[in-house]
Amino acid sequence: MTDVTTELPAARRGRSEALIRSRILQAIFERRLPPGEKLTEDRLAELFGVSRTVVRQALARLAQDGIVEQQPNRGAFVAAPSRADARHVLEARAVVEPEVAHAVACRCGGAALERLRRHITTENEARAAGDRATLVRLTGEFHVTLAEAAGNPVFVRLLTELQALSSLSILLYARGEHAACPPHEHDDIVRAIERGEAEEASRLMREHIGHVAAEMDLSEPQERPVGLAQALGIKPRARRMPLR
Repeated sequence: MTDVTTELPAARRGRSEALIRSRILQAIFERRLPPGEKLTEDRLAELFGVSRTVVRQALARLAQDGIVEQQPNRGAFVAAPSRADARHVLEARAVVEPEVAHAVACRCGGAALERLRRHITTENEARAAGDRATLVRLTGEFHVTLAEAAGNPVFVRLLTELQALSSLSILLYARGEHAACPPHEHDDIVRAIERGEAEEASRLMREHIGHVAAEMDLSEPQERPVGLAQALGIKPRARRMPLR
């Protein structure tokens, strides 16, 4: 059977693949796709009206970014970061994002700055309306929007990946209800950027990442007792050898 993908123009295949990746990322940002969720090629192909080849390419790209795990003979699954993975993601964000905020404060203006203002307004509207799904997505997308304002495509790719992994980590390890970013902190960062205060914007972003990390339980769980006696806190007695 001929794969219909071969009959599609390359540009259309690329758009279809990008759309699939974008929708999966959006669902992760909104925390509607939980860690470990199976991503079935046949079902995705049906939903997007494309071939399995296009779906497979989209999933392979997400797997390269660590957002999807491909398991032999089992298929593709939304990644389930370990606590160590989550710590690594937050460490990377704590290094990269203050520099992004610094860069934006130094060079941002015009349309990019207006886009940041609109994003903050939309965040505040979603928070006031109690629209949790939209708020969660927007608070994650803020960091990608900030990277776009820096005008550096490498920052954009990196922050897209880190934000998706952060969303999955929060679902797994949040101390309480799955919270969005703390209120007002994005607004404070944008205000510092508007004033051209690069060092202040960097400092506020560093604190912000610290607050996100503080809302997660990333300590490794203690080893569980092995065996009934240890679980009950009873020292097992030495077994007597049977008399012959």
